[in-house]
Amino acid sequence: MRRKDDNKQQNIKQAVIKLILAEGFHGASISKIAKEAGVSPATVYIYYDNKDAMLHDIYREYYNEVYIYLGNQVKREMSGEQFIECLVRAYYTYIIEYGEEFYFVEQFSSCPALTCRCELSQERSQLSILLDDFKKNQIIKNVDNASISAIMFNPIKSIASKYHNHRTEEADSMLCDLIKMIQDALLR
Repeated sequence: MRRKDDNKQQNIKQAVIKLILAEGFHGASISKIAKEAGVSPATVYIYYDNKDAMLHDIYREYYNEVYIYLGNQVKREMSGEQFIECLVRAYYTYIIEYGEEFYFVEQFSSCPALTCRCELSQERSQLSILLDDFKKNQIIKNVDNASISAIMFNPIKSIASKYHNHRTEEADSMLCDLIKMIQDALLR
């Protein structure tokens, strides 16, 4: 049996993301992925049983990565204002720094046929735990975390998309306005 190589697996993941963003899910065949990654199709099957399993595994990994990244940016001792500002700026930074991975997750998340067959980890992220703590301590209004995410993260995606993942003074000004609006909406 052939051994797994972390570099090859990373090359496969990057090839999947690149091809899916360029050609969509149906345009990214195993042979195209292998060619883009610089490996044989047989090598792809060392890491993944089939294309669906590969897509789901990569989606789960990068989906969780976003929440791990955000969770690592915030601290329990932050004020509500600091917490919201930190999350907004960190999410925007994540989109800029990891744009391809981010847009892969977004594209996958937007396809019910794919997401309904993909089980995500049920363990609560550090971010969810912090949100619940802020609600329990009456810093943030007691609303569902999904609603908080929608209010907070969807506008950030719009700003990042508008500026094609670049930092600009105009984008920063919009983020400042957005931070204030989110603070007004969510803080007690």
